[in-house]
Amino acid sequence: MSWSRIRNALGRIAAPAAALALASCATAPTARTSGPALWELADSDTRIYLFGTIHMLPPGLQWRTPLIERAIASSDELVLEVAMGDDPMATARAMRKLGLSAGLPPLIERVPEEKRDALRKMIADGGIPIQALDRMESWAAALTLTAINFQRLGLDPEQGIEKKLTGDYGTASKPIRGLETAEEQFGFFDALPEEAQRKLLVAVLDDPAQARAQFAAMLAAWMKGDVDSIARTFNEDMALSAALRDKLLKQRNARWADWLAKRMDRPGTIFVAVGAGHLAGDDSLQHMLRAQGLKARRLQ
Repeated sequence: MSWSRIRNALGRIAAPAAALALASCATAPTARTSGPALWELADSDTRIYLFGTIHMLPPGLQWRTPLIERAIASSDELVLEVAMGDDPMATARAMRKLGLSAGLPPLIERVPEEKRDALRKMIADGGIPIQALDRMESWAAALTLTAINFQRLGLDPEQGIEKKLTGDYGTASKPIRGLETAEEQFGFFDALPEEAQRKLLVAVLDDPAQARAQFAAMLAAWMKGDVDSIARTFNEDMALSAALRDKLLKQRNARWADWLAKRMDRPGTIFVAVGAGHLAGDDSLQHMLRAQGLKARRLQ
């Protein structure tokens, strides 16, 4: 199971102002073109764009198509999985609150014997004190160690789509909100059984060359809007843990679908950006919406 793939399919806690926009007067995109997938929910006075993201990207990647640009420009609010808001320390506090526990076994003992050398090397490469990792629950250690994998893949948090969108909407003084708080999102990991948490931890230890190839394949599929390939990749990983899939995909998509259905009762145009894995496969957000009688139309 590749953490590089799971991590891009899940949510990233990323880093606002509130003002009116002129979106209601803008012309909505209509023609379908190639590029990262984009959908819309619309009625007579409400339009919701659904955009699947890759949470970290190589520098310089040009992912914005004219259709995506128009959707962003025409929307008067950005909705992310998590919006940091005005308190940049909220994420750190949530991690400390949920991710640290006393009396845990040493981290090295929480992975199979054949993975321990890889874990020791990753810890050494990252310069992270082992004593700090030993105090972390398995899910928290896994998230902490992913930073090293991101470095190996040449990825930069500043290049993530959520980061870019937050900058755009902030500059335009448009509201930015989150479907979840940082503590809620960490809470999903914290509620996983220890077995599922350790699978995440082991996944961090994938061979760098393999992780790089898998990420490249997922990125290529995302850039082409190949939702079927994204779904296959995501489903292969998540199938290894039913608890992971239920907690981090199905339950969250169901809650988000409820929120979107209620949001359709209010006029306006919003741009919703969540991890691409949430918009692919049989448990996708679109399928959850269809069960409520709402059809998301593919634009791109």
